Formats: sequence, C-alpha cells, structure tokens
Amino acid sequence: MRHFLQRFGDKVIGVLHGFDRLRFRGTKRLLMHVGGMLNFLWQMQVPLKDFKDYACDSTRSLRDAVTEAARAADRPLIYLPSSADSKEDLARQLAAHDGIRTGLVCVLSAVEPCWSYSVHPDRQAKRLELRGGPKRCLHYYHYYLDPELGLLHTRLQTWFPFTVQVCLNGREWLARQLDRAGLG
Repeated sequence: MRHFLQRFGDKVIGVLHGFDRLRFRGTKRLLMHVGGMLNFLWQMQVPLKDFKDYACDSTRSLRDAVTEAARAADRPLIYLPSSADSKEDLARQLAAHDGIRTGLVCVLSAVEPCWSYSVHPDRQAKRLELRGGPKRCLHYYHYYLDPELGLLHTRLQTWFPFTVQVCLNGREWLARQLDRAGLG
C-alpha cells in the first residue's frame, strides 16, 4: 500500500481501511477436550457405551429446534448437497426474492468437516475410550440481514462439541456506513 501511495499519491483523494471478514468462534470450553467431555458425560451419567445414542439424541433435539425456529419465522431451511455451493449467494438471492430487509433470511445446512468425538475400543486395556478428531457432520448456517452490519451468518455444528461461529462481512458494514454518510 505504501508503494502504491508513493507512486500514485497525487491521484488519491482518500483511503478506506477496515476488516474484510470477522469470525467469532464460540465453544463450551469443557467440551473441547477429551478430559472435559469425559467429565461432562460422567456428570450426565452417560456411559461410553451409550455415547453414540446420547449424541444422536442431542443432535436430534438441536435439529428439531432449528427446524421449528425456521418454520416459526416462516423462513426456508434448505439442505445443500455440496458444501462448495455459495451459501452467501443463495442467501442474497432469497433475501432479494422475498424482500427481506432485516431479520432471518434463511437457514442453510450442509455436511462439512468438523472436529468431534467418537468412541473406540482400546483392545490393550479392554475398555472403551473417547477420542477426538476430524469428522464430518451437519452444520446449520443462519443468515440474517442486520440494518447496521448487513448480511451476516452463524454456523452451528450439530455434533459434540457443538461449536458456533458468528461471521460478519466488513465490506457490508462499511457500505452501510458510507450510505448513511451520503457517500457514493
């Protein structure tokens, strides 16, 4: 940037700077490591042999709640068979088509990589053990239009540890600030 300004500085009338994308990641710290997850399961009185059923029930409850919330808001919940599809483009199209100016635009879902848990036999110790590692699971993307921040979304993992991300687009935020200031 400095070299550009040195070379073309006489033609530059202003400089805008800010963030492009901002991502907040939320986790329940107890659930983010094997020892904490084991502690949680012990508190919930869930033996490792029942982990999969317990996790499936938790996921089912979450999925039912997301489905009900989308239905109550009269917004679509759409499964995307490929995580490579542009979720943001689809959300923008839906907002334009449905005339959404603020609030929930849609909920999109896709199976994507995640970090999660599974139970495996430890043949040496002759017992079950909980392991964390890369997996794939369903994620929900809740797209919202905010009057100040523009299009933003949350990403919710549907399997333990249920990681959440909130993603803001800095260019959207800047565009709204420029509009309010009356700048083209």
